[in-house]
Amino acid sequence: MCFDALRAVRRGSIVLAMAIVLGNLPQTSAAALELKGHKDRLFAYPGILTMAKDGSYMVVDYDKMRDIHRRDIEPERRVRSSYVSLKVNRLSRVAEHQANGRTIETGLTGDLAGARFAVIFVHGRGGDQRLGMNDYTFGGNFNRLKNLVVGNGGAYLAPTVQSFDDQGSGDVKALVLAGRVPVVLACASMGSIICAKLANDTEVVPRLAGIALLGGAPDMGIAGSAAVKARLPIVFTHGSDDSVYAWGDQKAVFDKVRASSEAYPARFVLFNTGSHGTPMRMTDWKQTLEFLLSR
Repeated sequence: MCFDALRAVRRGSIVLAMAIVLGNLPQTSAAALELKGHKDRLFAYPGILTMAKDGSYMVVDYDKMRDIHRRDIEPERRVRSSYVSLKVNRLSRVAEHQANGRTIETGLTGDLAGARFAVIFVHGRGGDQRLGMNDYTFGGNFNRLKNLVVGNGGAYLAPTVQSFDDQGSGDVKALVLAGRVPVVLACASMGSIICAKLANDTEVVPRLAGIALLGGAPDMGIAGSAAVKARLPIVFTHGSDDSVYAWGDQKAVFDKVRASSEAYPARFVLFNTGSHGTPMRMTDWKQTLEFLLSR
């Protein structure tokens, strides 16, 4: 469905409250949400080196030889076929959303108008919608994400963000507001600037189910944001050898978020020896989405 048609639906009768939408997800309780899996054995974390008692912090074993060279046919370019399922692409297309006097090119999988939730992935510098829609790079993790989302009645969006300023955040905001379902906002690398801006947008925060920051730029302002005041779940994933954004700086943001209120729903996953791009390859999306959608 194109975004023009989507706007027409939005004005019609298909308007569901967030609580109803989340209540329709397959779960036994809000704290025990379980999504239908997709290739879970292949994409599960290969080993946990350290974990906090409450599960809020974990260090995951990462091995470049195992997790890139044995997983990919062409390292960092094409994963082995066992990691991908291409049937989901029958529901994929490139859509154009008109907002703010601009056209936002967006990779779209699923039907946002009829979805129970949505995931919007925001790429980093130098990327576009193709990064979040590529089935074979980053170990097939984006293909898994698309399959997980659509397989559980959701919609997946990967917009091209032209800039990481108010214009860029305004474009992503338009996509969040285009539907009437809870949105998981996932931002990688410099794209996390968009997440940080929207975390303080009082129109956007009520529409969000949670935020995921993958190798993101540390921003201590998140700890005092409207999203944190609303106790919005946040997941941080980072590589310990990230040479772009130091993991310790991002961990400090996580620690401040956790300290903002008792048992704040935040998690930090550190990939031991992982680089800047490791979170996009190694983040377990099933575990991440279950946590973010469980509120």
